[in-house]
This record gives sequence, C-alpha cells and structure tokens, in this order.
Amino acid sequence: MTYLRRSLIAPALLALASSAFASEPAVAETTATLTQQLQSLADASKSKTPAEKRAIMDGAIDKLRASNILEKAAKKGDTMPAFSLPDVSRGTVASSNLLKRGPLVVVFYRGDWCPYCNLQLLDLQKHLGELEGLGARLVAISPQTPDNSVTTAQKRGLTYYVVSDANSRVAAKFGLMFRLPPELKKLYADFGLNLEKSNGAREWSLPVAATYVVSREGEIVYSFLDVDYKKRAETADVIDALKRLPR
Repeated sequence: MTYLRRSLIAPALLALASSAFASEPAVAETTATLTQQLQSLADASKSKTPAEKRAIMDGAIDKLRASNILEKAAKKGDTMPAFSLPDVSRGTVASSNLLKRGPLVVVFYRGDWCPYCNLQLLDLQKHLGELEGLGARLVAISPQTPDNSVTTAQKRGLTYYVVSDANSRVAAKFGLMFRLPPELKKLYADFGLNLEKSNGAREWSLPVAATYVVSREGEIVYSFLDVDYKKRAETADVIDALKRLPR
C-alpha cells in the first residue's frame, strides 16, 4: 500500500492547507478510495486555512465554473486531440504511436506542488498493473518544465509516462487551459508558489484537472472533468471504462 511521507507534498501548496509553510503529516496505510483520500485532505485544508484565503480560492473556482469551460472541453464521445510531448526519461511521447499499442488513460494535473494531484498520481501508480493488464498506457500531463516533470516521476516513484506541456498548448487543444485570476495569482505568490519558475512560462495558466480513457480508435470513451481541483476521477471508474472496451 502507498504511504504519504512528509516529503510527499511541496511546502508551497501545503501553505494552502495550513496557511503556513509546513511538512506533510504522515498518513497511515489506508484502504480508502481516492475520493475518500481527497475528501480527507480537503477537510484538513478547510479547517486550517483562514476564511479570507478560502474565499479567494472558492471564488476562483466559481468564476471558472461560470466561464463554462467544461462545456467547451473535450469529453466523452469526442475524438481525442493528438499530442506529442517530451518525457525526459523516454523521449517524445506521441499519442498516435501509443494508440497503435492499445487504449490510453490521459490525466491532466496541475503540478508537483498540488497535493490533490499527488494523491491521484500515486493512486494511479498503485493500480498501474491493472491498467496495463487491460492493455492501456497511462500518460500524465502537466505544464511543468521537463526537469520538474522528471522530478515528479522520481519523487513519487511513477513508472508511467509523465510529460511536459509547455505553455499548456495541449491542454488548450483539449479546452482545459485557463489563466489564473489576479487575486488567485497573488495568493499563490504569497504562499511562495511561483508558476513562472515551475512551468518555465511567464503566463500563469493551468489545466482543469481531467482524466480521459481513449479507445485505440482515438475516441474518448470516459471523461472526468471538474473545475474544483479537489475532485478527481475515481481510479476504479477508469478501470471499469477500460474493461468495457473490446479486447
């Protein structure tokens, strides 16, 4: 089972949970689902984050929801936009090549600094044998620089593809990319989070957290998108979607 060690979550985002730089508290071995783990983290964050800071973050989520970004984003029934992105340890990862070998699971995450992202990435690694046993290849995409992406993979012990989407170009093709509002950008900066440094781009943009299952024909057969970064696709649902594909 997976353990979340003190080094699991970067101090910059832990400040969102505790309003001060702190280390990740050790979490005992658990049989909790990903959704349950995410909710526990969200509850802990809510109890420790000052109300005025929570209001800024919640307000940013409400604004993003009101933008109708999810209505325009790629979803179940659509053809997946093609991509070709760098994985430092494996070279260029092209969706066209991977689809020749089987279905894909494509996950967009915000970055190594995001504790909710890390929970999902670790849960996917935990179930990687099941995913690959169903013929799937897993690709995790973030706007981080290649160096920061390989650091993520190494720190978390991830053995699937972890690729870098410079300037969120692929996220934009999926309709997932958004720019942070000024008040959220300032709050993140106050917490010590520098997206210019982690992403190697002047523009402070991120993808909506999203998970896709894509058939060998390139059709999106399962999609989970939520403007609330605390919510992610349950890994069991991803596995069920793969099981429904013809073998």
